[in-house]
Formats: sequence, structure tokens, C-alpha cells
Amino acid sequence: MSDQHAAATPRRGVEGAKAVVTGGVHGIGAAVVDLLTARGADVLTLDIDPGPGRHEVVTVDLADPDAVLLAAASAARRLGGVDLLVSCAGIPSVADLRRLDLDVYHRTLAVNLHAPVLLMRELCPLMVERGYGRVVNVTSVHSRLSEPGSLAYDASKAALEAATRSSSLDLAGTGVLVNAVAPGFVATRMSVVDGVDELDSDWFRTVYVENGQLPLGRAAAPAEIAEAVLWLASAENTYVTGQVLVVDGGLSARL
Repeated sequence: MSDQHAAATPRRGVEGAKAVVTGGVHGIGAAVVDLLTARGADVLTLDIDPGPGRHEVVTVDLADPDAVLLAAASAARRLGGVDLLVSCAGIPSVADLRRLDLDVYHRTLAVNLHAPVLLMRELCPLMVERGYGRVVNVTSVHSRLSEPGSLAYDASKAALEAATRSSSLDLAGTGVLVNAVAPGFVATRMSVVDGVDELDSDWFRTVYVENGQLPLGRAAAPAEIAEAVLWLASAENTYVTGQVLVVDGGLSARL
């Protein structure tokens, strides 16, 4: 490995790594940004919301592919290279197949699937040049488990896992590892649908807590998902690629 490549590799964990995180202003993304920053990474966020100013944010609508390409170039330029890409940004979509709005469907896929793929296409070659890189795509248990009215969201997350596997093969042997983390229920603003927080609903308490459908009996905190992301994004991960780490409190382990 050349001196340049050695210098690009974090000494341990993510210390000194240059990281791009999408959706880093709220929820899981914000927890990922806070954890990466606390562990010594230089982090830049791509988000539609300018955020509270705790870290640098490039404001971008991830549904706009041209804007995504410009944001990727801007992020790489500001950071002086990229070692880590964590795609956390996602939007929900609730609609029965028979009432599926095509505009909503296409926007859901644009944010949840196409933006992460475009960012990998633009930023992974920079990692390959440096001989080191880590990509973590945040998907969902919805990639494998479904519920009524979630067609667009489910399809976007399933496809992102497929893109994760394919990308890991394309980049095998380059020093760039590509993985995904699939959360279950997480206490974020995405749990609020039509003004109702599903985690506070009688439905959630009865089905998932009292009747044990969710073995650990509670939703995750965003920081718990961030810890899983951290290891996959770290220098300590040297041999895991093309995998999906499910972090769902045992939800998918039972009938």
C-alpha cells in the first residue's frame, strides 16, 4: 500500500475518516453523525433540512438526481476526499396499491434508492483511488417483511439491499466494503403517520409488546442503530462486505 493510501486509512475506528452522511439532521442519521464525530471523523451531511448547525450540511433535495450529483462533488471537494458514505435519508410512503400515487411512488424510490446508488457511483471511485472505503446503506426490515399500504417503501428498501450486494461485488478487492443495516421499529419522526406515533398506539402495545411479536418489547433508540453502523464503517471491519445487519430487537426472528 502506498503512503498516500496508508494516510487515507483511519488509524482505528473512524478516527480521521472523511465521511458523508445523508439524512444526518434527524433520527438515525443525526445519531450516526454524532457518533462518527465523537469518534474523530470529519463529517459532512447531505439533507433537505439545513439543520441546527452542529455540523456542516449541504442542503439538497435527494429526489433530484442532478442535485445529488452536484452535492456529491461539493461534499468531496469540501472534505478533500471521502472514506465513508452512510446513506440514512429515507421517506415513508403509505398507500394501498389500488390508490398508489405515481408521483409519490417515484419520489420514494428517488430518495430511498436512486440517491444512495448515485452517491455510491460518484464517491466510491474516490475511495478506490485511496485504496480504502466503507459504505453503509440504512435499509429496513421492510426490505424482507411487508405490511399493507407500504409498496413503495418496501420496494425501495428491498432494491437498496440488492444494490448493496451488487456494489460490494463490483468493488471487491479494491479496499472498499459495502454493507447495509436494516432497522426495525426505531423511535424517530418516521414513526409518526398522519399525526399519530405508532409507537404510542394501542396496536403497537398490544401486538408487539404485550403479545411478544417484538421480543425485546420496545423500539430502538437511534443511537443503538448508529452503533451498528459504526462498526461496519470502521477500520476494524476488514472482511464483512455485501451483508445486511438486521437490528430489530428480534422482530424478524419469530413467526
